[in-house]
Amino acid sequence: MRFGIRLLVLGVLATSSCCTLVAQNGSTEHKSPKPQASDPLPRSEDDQHSAPPVGDNESSSKQTQIDISPPKDDAEKHPDSEVGEVTEMHAWNPHKAQKDLEVGEFYLKRKNYRAAEDRFREALLYKPGDAVATYRLAEVLDLQGQSGEAVKNYEAYLKIPSNGKFTPEAKKALVRLEAKQNPPQ
Repeated sequence: MRFGIRLLVLGVLATSSCCTLVAQNGSTEHKSPKPQASDPLPRSEDDQHSAPPVGDNESSSKQTQIDISPPKDDAEKHPDSEVGEVTEMHAWNPHKAQKDLEVGEFYLKRKNYRAAEDRFREALLYKPGDAVATYRLAEVLDLQGQSGEAVKNYEAYLKIPSNGKFTPEAKKALVRLEAKQNPPQ
């Protein structure tokens, strides 16, 4: 019985492959040759007269260049919009920021404050406004004695909408640092 089923399956497969070969070879359709890479692109009559011809080493996108310079009266209408020279741009990358935050916390536990500061600053480059990185940066700056910048970062942390995990500590640090900067007379 098994032998009969196998023979039947082989017969069906052989018949279907033979039919496929006959269908491919017996076709009387006229096929046009495939275009070669060196063949010019087909163009309509309108296309040939609408734009100047493009040379071999020239891009067709040069024909549609757009002027992106600001309007002449832009400086008068927006006097405070002057942007300084941009030297480096970082893409928003929360995964990189999270890794920098983890490594920064590692350095903080090891009391390597300079390395921790660098990592927290880098985390803020890749994810500006991150609450934990802002708080940790303030904490590290405070530990290094950079009170002025620490106060700015503690205040920035308190302005960031977050779950407020470090809010009590940030408020205590601000009170302590402000008392240190302005001693009672």
